[in-house]
Amino acid sequence: MRKFLAAALCLAATVTTAGCGASVESSGDAKSSSVGLTNCGRKVTYDKVPKRVVTNDVGITELMFALGLEDRMAGFAMPDDKGDLSGVPWKDGYDKVKWLSKDQLTKENVLDARADLVFAGWNYGFRDDSGFTPEALKKLGIPSYILTESCRNGRTKTSRGLMPPLDALYADLTNLGKLFGVEKRAATLIADFKKQIADVRANAPEGVERPKVFLYDSGQDQPFTSGRYAAPQQIISEAGGVNVMHDVADSWTTTGWESVVERDPDVIVICDYGDVSAEQKKKFLLSYAPLRNISAVKHRRIFVLDYVDLVESPRNPAAIARLGAYLRTTVE
Repeated sequence: MRKFLAAALCLAATVTTAGCGASVESSGDAKSSSVGLTNCGRKVTYDKVPKRVVTNDVGITELMFALGLEDRMAGFAMPDDKGDLSGVPWKDGYDKVKWLSKDQLTKENVLDARADLVFAGWNYGFRDDSGFTPEALKKLGIPSYILTESCRNGRTKTSRGLMPPLDALYADLTNLGKLFGVEKRAATLIADFKKQIADVRANAPEGVERPKVFLYDSGQDQPFTSGRYAAPQQIISEAGGVNVMHDVADSWTTTGWESVVERDPDVIVICDYGDVSAEQKKKFLLSYAPLRNISAVKHRRIFVLDYVDLVESPRNPAAIARLGAYLRTTVE
């Protein structure tokens, strides 16, 4: 899941309170006393305001940029298949902050950056198999903050998601605002996001059945998709649709094609990233024999969103607006 929205989105102006030049309070005035937060259901205390944050992946990095916290960052890691960065709302952040790795963070590049906080998530940098975990970093004296969308929930060793995806976004913005002393900035972003989403909801047609939507990330033998705890769940629902995998108690996960066929989605949303292009994914879906009788394929209702739109990020409200406009055409 690695693709980056290349189009300028400052027309979705309220998304980019910091990135589009709005006046905000300076993060340099943040207090130096300890700060207590709740992260992934646990109380965490940070002894000081971080000054050299390292982030993993695009959505996480842009949460920092959206809050205007470039001056608190020592670098970020993300693959280099993110498209043209020159037109993104937070171009200044990408210009100012060092690109540490075009893969994922490692202990080595975190130490080289002299990081005093690592902001990443499970499957967004933190992985048991690589040994890059909050516990391992703690042994090195480096605190962590875990992306709330990715929090493990105890259903299995790897199941993720503690709360609805947009609540996760708001929780992280609120926590980061408190940690860095930019509470007003965070509150403004959250209020703007909620207004954008409310506007989409207000434009939804009344008295019609909501279209069923399947999120296709990748995979041919088995599709990788979104359960109810990943960002697409609420992106789809707030846009006016129903995620056909809403009953799956996980975030990003694998399912079977038979489940997709049984649920007969009206629309398929492609997550665009990586080496397999959105057009290649679309060709596969339209030509894959088991899907030939589902409504989305018969009517060629396939919509593309970028990776950064579909993981927890400040791009989520704009993605809801675009998908909402598309879904309205399926029910008119």
